[in-house]
Amino acid sequence: MKNIFLTIAFSFLTFLSFSQTPEDKIQELGIQLPEVKEPVANFVKFRKVGNLLYLSGEGSEQKGKLGEDLTLEEGYEAARATGIKILASLKAATGGDLGSIKQFVKVRGMVNSAPDFYDQPKVINGFSDLMVEVFGDRGKHARAAVGHTSLPSNIAIEIEVIVELEE
Repeated sequence: MKNIFLTIAFSFLTFLSFSQTPEDKIQELGIQLPEVKEPVANFVKFRKVGNLLYLSGEGSEQKGKLGEDLTLEEGYEAARATGIKILASLKAATGGDLGSIKQFVKVRGMVNSAPDFYDQPKVINGFSDLMVEVFGDRGKHARAAVGHTSLPSNIAIEIEVIVELEE
């Protein structure tokens, strides 16, 4: 009898975790999505091609070089904060329905790095961890995390995203 109860309880909890929408997870995490800003130059924020959605690079509010001005932990948090801005852009690009995202396909994380800073993947984990928190397995993605000697306006992080939408 105890085993039956445990099986039912586990099944119910599993059902609840799968039935939670990305919007539910965002609310549960206490995240407030910011207003999506217009691009600062001659490009678009996103482009849909077939069922793929390409997001232009989104920069962090945090400025400076990792390993010189910023610590690994500050970089991780900057990547996570950039992820929150990307969630807002994805929501706008999907007409307000983050549940229409079938899966994350590819992420390119760029890190403004001092010459002797080699932990770019650990920095971009701030973004990747957030996407998995919000989307579960659909948030896992192929990824590049690369260092750059500079990024526009001395931003610490820039992240580009490609997602596949439900048909």
